[in-house]
Amino acid sequence: MVRKKKTFFTPAMKLFLVILLIPVSIILYFLALVSWQELKTFFTYDSQLSAIEKIQEDFDVKIPTEYIPIYMDAGKEYNIPWTLIAAHHRVETIFSTMDPLVSPAGAEGHMQFMPCTFVGWKHPTCSGLGEGNISDYEKTNPEIIKKYGGYGIDANGDGIADPFNLEDAIYSAANFLSKAGASEGNLEKAIFQYNHSEQYVQDVLYFYEQYESVSEELEQEIISIVH
Repeated sequence: MVRKKKTFFTPAMKLFLVILLIPVSIILYFLALVSWQELKTFFTYDSQLSAIEKIQEDFDVKIPTEYIPIYMDAGKEYNIPWTLIAAHHRVETIFSTMDPLVSPAGAEGHMQFMPCTFVGWKHPTCSGLGEGNISDYEKTNPEIIKKYGGYGIDANGDGIADPFNLEDAIYSAANFLSKAGASEGNLEKAIFQYNHSEQYVQDVLYFYEQYESVSEELEQEIISIVH
């Protein structure tokens, strides 16, 4: 007599497994879909970064991608070309790669402000080249800067105007250049006020014109990343 093999899965168990697998399948599908969307976003972002690199392929030193939105916002805030700010940053500290960010003359931070220019020449210790004898508290206090007519800006809203903070420094430079004439189109005058050297003016203009030539392309790529 041949024995019937026992069925491992009974009809009831099969039904239970089918019911169980439906939500599991839905969850797995959802996770796969989310992962795919994230991968697409990653590859799109990577492609956009590559496009920004490609636009700048002829530059000796490329503008760091993460700095461009800060230049753009500061330029908009102070009604000057963001490419002018970038050109100053390139000339002053090669996009903050200079180490340390203090010059032999005493200029400080990412955009190389003399303390008296940052805090204000009305400060009682300011004279000569503008190094002054200004405490760190005074040097970074927006109220003190306002009192002495300086150009330092607290761009990130932390209550401190710091020339060693990238955003603060860039906004402070934009503030200076705007008030020096750049907002009215007097770029050479503004650049000369930033550093009283004809060679400096020519150096900044060289990079400004280089960046201006691709500014629209860079802006489009940055906007597409931000949005």
